Amino acid sequence: MRQTVLIVEDEQRLADLHRDYLRKDGIETCWLDNGAIVVNWVREHAPDLILLDLMLPGKDGLEICKEIRKFSHVPIIMVTARVEEIDRLLGLDLGADDYICKPFSPREVVARVKAVLRRSTHPSVKRDRRLYIDKEYYHASLNGKKLDLTAVEFQLITILSARPGQIFSRDQLMDRIYTDKRIVCDRTIDSHIKKLRKKIAAGSPDLALIHSVYGVGYKYEEA
Repeated sequence: MRQTVLIVEDEQRLADLHRDYLRKDGIETCWLDNGAIVVNWVREHAPDLILLDLMLPGKDGLEICKEIRKFSHVPIIMVTARVEEIDRLLGLDLGADDYICKPFSPREVVARVKAVLRRSTHPSVKRDRRLYIDKEYYHASLNGKKLDLTAVEFQLITILSARPGQIFSRDQLMDRIYTDKRIVCDRTIDSHIKKLRKKIAAGSPDLALIHSVYGVGYKYEEA
């Protein structure tokens, strides 16, 4: 079954370029040029990936990404000419899977799309039914049951689940969680992961989400 990429881009020339190159690689495409209609479209059509421009009429890409992440883990690649580091970090923190800065080659876009599609679990709705995260209200639930998480546990499940299959080292997790650069033993992460696993197992004993990668770190993956 052919995968479908939703292109959200207000410049028709760029949108046509993306569509031509993706279709040559056997990927179906749909195109929207106004940010105000994207969220409802995604709810109704469930694309396999979204190629999302940051600067859009109607609603900007960051807000769109934030709203979509409230109900879906569909892979999102953000595209923008704004290269400031704060925008890059904010976009990824909201749940984007990758980030492409203009100018870029169409072949680079195709390569990024294919790489993210390979990493993602299909279909994305499967994850939506199990794990739900609302970062605005610090709420997480699994199979419809609330997970009573500490602040650190919530950050861990948010970081790991945003990029299924990606391995995070203890140092990477500590840098993202303890942004004040406090001195923390790397085994502290192990302790929090252990507690997080227990809480997941209490509600869904047959579901493993957080996996250890010996000598490297941890990853999120349904199994």
